[in-house]
Order: sequence, then structure tokens, then C-alpha cells
Amino acid sequence: MWIKEIVENLVKKYGTNDPFEIAEAKNIYVIEQDLHEEIYGFYKYMRRNKFIFLNSNLGKEDKVFTFCHELGHSEIHPKLSAPFLKSKTLISIDKIENEANRFAVELLLPDSAIYEYKDSGLSISEIAGIHGVPSEVAHLKNLRNVHGK
Repeated sequence: MWIKEIVENLVKKYGTNDPFEIAEAKNIYVIEQDLHEEIYGFYKYMRRNKFIFLNSNLGKEDKVFTFCHELGHSEIHPKLSAPFLKSKTLISIDKIENEANRFAVELLLPDSAIYEYKDSGLSISEIAGIHGVPSEVAHLKNLRNVHGK
């Protein structure tokens, strides 16, 4: 539930759920590069600055979801580097990655979006797809207290 609250507070503060607008308002540097095909993006904290690197070869939906995921790292794990933890320590990064995915799902799929489809007969996975959330992570949406506010 705390990740949902972080997202709701960000959206309220910046008046948008557009991850690129939020990152710009928070002075997060965004760098698009031709990265290896297996690397969609990554977050890095360096010298009190936040950077999000995105693979410039991604399609629009993958780019947006990846950006939301990396923005999640910047909000939930601001001083951690998942690539460093993965390559230089024995610490499992599964929990960290799952939390960033939850952040991305909550940002792209607000409760109000689900409420709009309440009488449509669409599944959560279908609604998620409409909003750019991959079906593999749609189950991460916190459905408690989904209402029409």
C-alpha cells in the first residue's frame, strides 16, 4: 500500500501521472542511449544527482513503462544501484525490482482509470494493456480501495 501512496502523492504534487514531466520537475537527468538489447534502462544516483538511462531502441510502450519503472527506483530506492547490487554483491534484487514494477503499474494505471471501465466487462489485464502496462505485471495493481474519486 505504501508504494501506491508514494505514487498518489507524486501525482497530486505535480498534477500529472506523466513520468517524463515528473522527472523533469524533480530535476532527474534523462539519457537515451543505444544500449544492449537486453538492457531496457537503468537508474543511477551519482554525486547527489539522479539519472535515468533509457535504451533508445525501445518502442514507445516499452520506453514509457521502463521509464516509470526507473522513476520508481528514484523514488523508492533513491541511493541504490540495482546493476551494482546485482554484479558486485550477493544481495537479491528481486524485491527492489518488484517494488519498481509496482510503482510503474500504479503510476500508469491509477484507480480512476480502472473505475472508468467498471461496466465494460474488461479484465484488469485488458485495462492494463490499454494504459501501457504489460500483462506480465498487471497483477501488481493494488485493487484495494479502487473507487471513482
